[in-house]
Amino acid sequence: MVLALSAGLGAQGVAQVPAALATKPKPAAVPLTAAHPLATPAKPKPTAQAAAKPAQPAAIVLPPVQASGARLAPGTPIPPAELEAFVDGVVRQAMTTDHIAGAAVSVVQNGQVVLDKGYGFAGPGRAVDPNTTLFRVGSISKTFTWIALMKEVEAGRMRLAAPINLYLPEPLQVKDQGFSRPIYVRDLMTHSAGFEDRSLGQLFEEDPARVRPLTDYLREERPRRVRAPGVVSVYSNYGAILAGEAVSYVDGHPYQDLIDGEILGPLGMAHTSAREPYPARADLPRPMPAALAADLSTGYRWAGGTWRPQTFEYVTQGAPAGAVSSSAGDMARYMLMILNGGQLEGATVYGPDTAKGFRTTLQSSAPGVNGWDDGFMEFSLPGGFRGQGHGGDTLWFHSEMVTVPDLNLGVFVTTNTDTGPALTTLLPQQIVGRFYAPPPLSPKPGLASLVDDRAVYAGTYLDDRRSYHGLEKFVFTLIGQANIGVTKDGRLVTPGGGGAQSWVPDGPAGHFQRVDGPETMAFAIENGRAVRWYAASGATAFDRVGPLYQTRVLGLMAALTVLASIATLVGLAVRDTRESRQTPTQARASLVQTTISLLWLVAMASFGAWAAGSGDLGKIMYGWPGPLVLTASACALVAAILTLLALVMTPVVWRGGRRLDSWTIGRKLRFTLTSLIFAGFSFQLLMWGALAPWSG
Repeated sequence: MVLALSAGLGAQGVAQVPAALATKPKPAAVPLTAAHPLATPAKPKPTAQAAAKPAQPAAIVLPPVQASGARLAPGTPIPPAELEAFVDGVVRQAMTTDHIAGAAVSVVQNGQVVLDKGYGFAGPGRAVDPNTTLFRVGSISKTFTWIALMKEVEAGRMRLAAPINLYLPEPLQVKDQGFSRPIYVRDLMTHSAGFEDRSLGQLFEEDPARVRPLTDYLREERPRRVRAPGVVSVYSNYGAILAGEAVSYVDGHPYQDLIDGEILGPLGMAHTSAREPYPARADLPRPMPAALAADLSTGYRWAGGTWRPQTFEYVTQGAPAGAVSSSAGDMARYMLMILNGGQLEGATVYGPDTAKGFRTTLQSSAPGVNGWDDGFMEFSLPGGFRGQGHGGDTLWFHSEMVTVPDLNLGVFVTTNTDTGPALTTLLPQQIVGRFYAPPPLSPKPGLASLVDDRAVYAGTYLDDRRSYHGLEKFVFTLIGQANIGVTKDGRLVTPGGGGAQSWVPDGPAGHFQRVDGPETMAFAIENGRAVRWYAASGATAFDRVGPLYQTRVLGLMAALTVLASIATLVGLAVRDTRESRQTPTQARASLVQTTISLLWLVAMASFGAWAAGSGDLGKIMYGWPGPLVLTASACALVAAILTLLALVMTPVVWRGGRRLDSWTIGRKLRFTLTSLIFAGFSFQLLMWGALAPWSG
């Protein structure tokens, strides 16, 4: 069962869960025309110096890049013809192999657009035009939100070290929920606020009539706080949405107007918008202009040997996290501005202090692991280079934007098909590796000492980016697990977006370097045993779990429950007359256990039918939880309650009546064993959140 729960709007380097639900953290984007008038003019901003930022970790100082053997030295631009030929080969191969309908790429360097190209089709009879076709850019939208927030910091109206509640209306303020420290603004930028992550049935909407105002969404979909703030980064769409609302509240303008007036307009990004094409409504921001809506690419799903067009994914209720749509040409202008420290063609979007912040680590969960630069993601790149930017995923669109200051280089790539993540994730790395990194001579060898330390690291780890209660907890506990092992030749093996990844120890204990790539990751070790795994992306962490929360144990218990249920029903049909003798209590106990067996089989069949259709992310996201999941949970809940009754009746069953009017010893043993199996499975489902049909 694969649900791209990058969540829609996901973060990279995260184990793939329901595809629009998983991981890469990325939201969508919407277009705008250069002549698009603002409903409310942006208010003038003070020119005073930005308020002093809180003390931050010093900028990471990288060792000099070893360019020996590289095609080009840093500072040498990529020849445009060679770049185009290389990108053409990579993109067209990926489109063929992965069945991608349409893609667009833009590359900038040294203040110039080096490549701006479209591939494939944007819709029936429409080729992709890199300058006019709008793609949903998912969580790349968050970079617009962070820029808007930092402009408020520059103006002295917000502080990164201040509680976010100072900048929110009372109904949206975050409650303590048992934590002594409030959530600071910077915690939202580093995704360390400590929220659980929820997305099913509410992050995306298919019907525009179901789109809610942003403030309603924040109030009605408030997640629980499940960890102390500022400790570990775990990607949160809700946190970014909350930050966007805070900026809007402080500035006094709706989020979309703010982005139009302070970023898109000054940069001349006429084919970019944070608006969406819904019918105009008084309680929602003005919709996307019709001229831009006509240039939107259709999203596609590859299924049944063909591309199946999908409906528009509405994210206006969470606009600051993912409502932007843009063209490759406009994203080229955006990257030129970022690389030029907030300026482009005479327009100043932000100042030098903010520009420095977007290139300086604000927080990293572990030394050496990618962190967050005032909301921008860090990227480890071939040749020892370091990039900043963001990835972005919706249900059907996948994008990546990476800027590399040391190379004065920016790469943006986007696709309109659910099969696009491999291309968007790898192309920026491949460009840097092809032109600026020496070719690898051989894979890094394993270490014999790691074999001896196998027990320290090997085990099952559960993604912290998940819901912590109810049916959504059950789904994400099921699909958010990572099994980590050690090979005989001393390499650590973890799951990854493109399959298994191998790592070797590098640096302090618990730190690892990828065998065939530039990424590093780390473990938190307590009492000689790894308890938490920090993924290389820096976007999430995985906690080590015991047998109770392991999928294979759940599978074993489910199999035993099915077998016991079938055996109970078969026994009822084939039992001979002598075994049919029973006391009234035993007869009632038999009826209870028969009912339990039927309920378990219905629950298993219902969930199995739902899982069989989980490849269609739209049905999962839009239709959650749906009748199948609710039926499965309700049947399991009743079965669990009746199992308690069966356990209470067990001593009476064993006492029986006269020898000739009671069950045989064998039947009593079977009844008891079956009840214990049902009880064990019920307890595990309870802990996983599956026995809560009301939580859908």
